[in-house]
Amino acid sequence: MIEESGGAADVLALDLRLPDAPAKLAEFAVERTGAIDIVVNNAGATKRGDFLQLTDDDWTDGFNLKLFGAVRLTRAAWPHLKAAAGSVVFIAGIGGRTPGAAFAVGGSVNAALLSLTKALADTGVRDGIRVNAINPGTIRTQRFQRRLEALAAESGMDLQEAERKFVRDAGINRIGEPEDVANLVAFLLSPENSLLQGAIIDLDGGATKTL
Repeated sequence: MIEESGGAADVLALDLRLPDAPAKLAEFAVERTGAIDIVVNNAGATKRGDFLQLTDDDWTDGFNLKLFGAVRLTRAAWPHLKAAAGSVVFIAGIGGRTPGAAFAVGGSVNAALLSLTKALADTGVRDGIRVNAINPGTIRTQRFQRRLEALAAESGMDLQEAERKFVRDAGINRIGEPEDVANLVAFLLSPENSLLQGAIIDLDGGATKTL
């Protein structure tokens, strides 16, 4: 998509759970482009499961990747973002506001990311960096596809019927697409929306029912 739009992209494969990996990523970006204008923290999926079955390793893994990876990368990039009057976007998730029984790890991690967004938004005002967050709901990813296939098998439905059931039971208007998230990220990063600071936006088709 980037190349189709006339841009160019570089790739660096790293495990952001490792303490030194985020700094390496920031260094790589600066080496390739000379600056860091934006950071989109979008790494990480946490383990679902019953609370009593989740191990210490499950909890540690979830926080190491999605929270501490984001903390370390944002900290490493912050001086460059300050120089560029840049922007940070955290991709958290609706479980941070409305956790469920099967989402104890993910809900806790996402709640921490939302709190971090508010804290860094204050620091961002001081340093001229915009900081905002998006809470995606159900997005059409490989992870969702596996859940959909499991639902179809359990219910004796085909995938289309299973998706309609999922949407109906969740009380949402549709399943989100990756492009929905990308479009909202682009909106948050746009100079025309510089008044947004510390904003937390639910992108969930109506799944979040609380204020």
